[in-house]
Amino acid sequence: MDIHEYQAKELLAQHGVPIPRGKVAYTPDEAIHAANTLGGELWAVKAQIHAGGRGKAGGVKLCKTAEEVGATAESLLGNTLVTHQTGPDGKIVQRLYIEAAEPFDREIYLGFVLDRKAQRIRIMVSGQGGMEIEEIVKTHPDAVLQIEVEPAVGLQPFQARQLAFGLGGLNIKQVHQFVTVALGCYRAFRTLDASMTEINPLVVTRAGAIMALDAKMSFDDNALFRHPELHEMHDPAQEDPREAQAHLHGLNYVGLTGDIGCIINGAGLAMATMDMIKYAGGEPANFLDVGGGASPERVAEAFRLVLSDKNVKAILVNIFAGINRCDWVAQGVIQAARDLKVPLVVRLAGTNVEAGQAIIRDSGLPIITADTLADAAQKAVAAAHGKTA
Repeated sequence: MDIHEYQAKELLAQHGVPIPRGKVAYTPDEAIHAANTLGGELWAVKAQIHAGGRGKAGGVKLCKTAEEVGATAESLLGNTLVTHQTGPDGKIVQRLYIEAAEPFDREIYLGFVLDRKAQRIRIMVSGQGGMEIEEIVKTHPDAVLQIEVEPAVGLQPFQARQLAFGLGGLNIKQVHQFVTVALGCYRAFRTLDASMTEINPLVVTRAGAIMALDAKMSFDDNALFRHPELHEMHDPAQEDPREAQAHLHGLNYVGLTGDIGCIINGAGLAMATMDMIKYAGGEPANFLDVGGGASPERVAEAFRLVLSDKNVKAILVNIFAGINRCDWVAQGVIQAARDLKVPLVVRLAGTNVEAGQAIIRDSGLPIITADTLADAAQKAVAAAHGKTA
């Protein structure tokens, strides 16, 4: 689960990370009131969407008067912001963060990520702040310092000091401040079951203080039951509506750009099926895992989700039943396929496979069956292109 910048800053501030003063606004009038309340002579008006690259896309603007803040808010609220991370459809701006702008002399990148291969939290820092970490690694690989944290002892102050010294150019007071920020971010990461925490940029202000000018946090969905306060920060408006609908029905759905809809049980089988579609010359339209207990109703809902994508030209159902039963899945397929207007390829294996195949065969519907994954992928690709495999 992702959250907005201002929410991430609130959480980090609770763990000792210094942040600029700011207020959330949902209307231009609230934006003006926020600027007047914060005081000062310069404000940053920031669009709050779950995507990076807001500044380059015009979603972050500096304003010198409260009236300018209001006009900027008017131009952003309710409109779609397109960045390199949103895709061409962009995201609608429904809230703003009005922040007292702090002049700064230096930008630093600071990121925490869960390294699943190393089974450690990996910390990355760079003096090339303000850039995407992928771009930094590509253009200035030597500028990125990394350490792995031993989970039994956690991040130690000496490790944070080593990172600060590696950045260079920080005086002793600023090194101590960096250590405070790093330890605070680590505590927030561990305590809140985060999967990613990023401050980009972490700035050195002209007054010599270190401050988080931007912040992102993502959390492990499976741990949200331990953190009801985080669940309240969820903004469904920032999600693909299909993914939100899938979540309500216990389905795992991710929209893609291809034309072959996929309905599969198990994440590993889903990935293998998508790979096989690519190998057969096609493009998957989605990742959809119906889970281990797919009832006929859940399968029917999966069909509705896949068909909500107008690019879908064929559907591939690939079920390897263990906890599932092929006859259950077949009933859901028949229920959903009666009014289907695109070709449907079904491959069943596992528990009650003969009963499931009989239900498909006796339905009288023009369903294409397959015995193997490779056969199913080839038939799905051919059907999407109006051919016969």
